[in-house]
Amino acid sequence: MRIASWNVNSIRTRVDRVVDWMVREDVDVLAMQEIKCKPEQFPIEQFEEAGYELAIHGLNQWNGVAIASRSPIEQVETSFAGMPGFLKGLEGPDQPQEARAIGATVDGVHVWSLYVPNGRSLGDPHYTYKLDWLAALADYTRGQTTARPEVPFALMGDFNIAPFDEDNGDPVVVEGLSTHVSPPERQAFFTLENAGVTDVVRPRVPEGYTYWDYKQLKFPRNEGMRIDFILGSAAFAEAVTSASIHRNERKGVAPSDHVPVLVELALGGDDEDLPMIFG
Repeated sequence: MRIASWNVNSIRTRVDRVVDWMVREDVDVLAMQEIKCKPEQFPIEQFEEAGYELAIHGLNQWNGVAIASRSPIEQVETSFAGMPGFLKGLEGPDQPQEARAIGATVDGVHVWSLYVPNGRSLGDPHYTYKLDWLAALADYTRGQTTARPEVPFALMGDFNIAPFDEDNGDPVVVEGLSTHVSPPERQAFFTLENAGVTDVVRPRVPEGYTYWDYKQLKFPRNEGMRIDFILGSAAFAEAVTSASIHRNERKGVAPSDHVPVLVELALGGDDEDLPMIFG
């Protein structure tokens, strides 16, 4: 089973690239972020022609998440327990939730496509919202991995955090001045990992960025950041046989500023590659 995550930065702009890559890489499940459209605006036909069904959560031209799968998508959720909302200028518990999370079960694997809030700046209310959002996600994750440890469970998406210094190659992003690298954000990421998930890509791909800003020749200079992750529970991590970051998808005509991250799983029911035994 091949599972991937990709911040596509507008699916209507890049549908041909996304579907072509999925078919070429034989992807079974893709978690997408920043689709930037409502479900009725999503280019469903191209995915269906390629053999994928969809679960989509988008409220407007901002944010938005989706899951594409060759197998049936079941138990779809568009928020996790305790997920906070945000509206600039509004405080309190009744702020509207944004389209930043969609979860589902595919062939027994519980997956989430997540677009973690950016934070904007260290003094912005959006930064506090980001930390609160991550804290709620950690609580939810801890509950899931504790209650159902046997279920392969994965959080996939754009986390808008570079957890380690080597994950930041952008000289403009500086600790103490910028989001994505501040100690509270990094601690929130590590707290999430301590809730029962681990980065299943880094052990196999220790180096490499997943995002390069469009400005100032960031990609040719390789001034990128590693902010897109697949975090899996023990049951998920044990099934991972390979991982890859597809840097070349940042090249060519009208690319996203992010690239796909992909893992391959060998689950209990996967027997296509087992040798046949004849009596």
